[in-house]
Amino acid sequence: MRTVIAFTVLSGLTLTLPAGSAEPGHRHRHRLIAADKGKVAVVEADGKVSWEYPNPFTIHDLARLPNGNLLFQTGPATVVEVSPDKKVVWSYRSKPQPPYSGPVEVHAYQRLANGSTMIAETGNQRIIEVDRDGVIVKVVPLKVDHPHPHRDTRQARKLSNGHYLVCHEGDGVVREYDGDGQVVWSHALDLAGRPRTSGHDGHGTECFSALRKADGNTLIACGNGNRVIEVNPKGAIVWSIEQDELPGIKLFWVTTLDLRPNGNLIFGNCHAGPDNPQIIEVTRDKKVVWTFKDHELFGNDLVCSVILDGDGSGD
Repeated sequence: MRTVIAFTVLSGLTLTLPAGSAEPGHRHRHRLIAADKGKVAVVEADGKVSWEYPNPFTIHDLARLPNGNLLFQTGPATVVEVSPDKKVVWSYRSKPQPPYSGPVEVHAYQRLANGSTMIAETGNQRIIEVDRDGVIVKVVPLKVDHPHPHRDTRQARKLSNGHYLVCHEGDGVVREYDGDGQVVWSHALDLAGRPRTSGHDGHGTECFSALRKADGNTLIACGNGNRVIEVNPKGAIVWSIEQDELPGIKLFWVTTLDLRPNGNLIFGNCHAGPDNPQIIEVTRDKKVVWTFKDHELFGNDLVCSVILDGDGSGD
């Protein structure tokens, strides 16, 4: 007799899977949602796609909301909320804010507890909070040393203390801002003793995302720094995963971070080529316990993903 387990993935979307599905060599699998190759897709633990939404834009952020809807981009400056039945129920398009008149891009957004949406705008060099009617209810100016409409920021998150943790790709700096836009903490990335090289498979200091832990330390996905680091409030590196430290895996553009309740860390490994996994889970002692690698479904531009089983921890 074949035993099955039913998993509810999104509101109104259920898939039945074989019990005991497990990838050889690993103790578990994850359900996830990710975007690349012209689509946003839910991938079940057995590797099958159970939901798909056409989207040609390469997105840099992605969220599943408590109501089951998804928050993602459909263009350089357009953020949408899409229901499981594929209806756009909310959208916002960022525009240049005078006196600035150049391009605006969005690389980070977050649905807040009050229902507003935080959006980080490059070009405009600011964070805004937008209500359900599209009205900007808060503006936080950002410090940008090397302005560029594509590189001012990558991911940004509003913290539980009301501050904002922002990765500035072009500056190679993670900055924490208070509610008035004052920098209260920062950490500048370095090249870790290696020469700078160009290209998506190169080496630099273009950071992608950061996560504030409950103990006050900050995890940083170093982008083309090809590593993950954890720094304490004084800026000292207390833990890291280096480019060639995981057996059989090489890190390239390290992107999203997900700290699991059990202390494991899941992170994205973008632009790493077909020989490397696109998503990796490690324990605190750097043992690889799960990887996702499907270069037919998602290609070399799988920038962000969200694990659908269980919740992450940290701010």
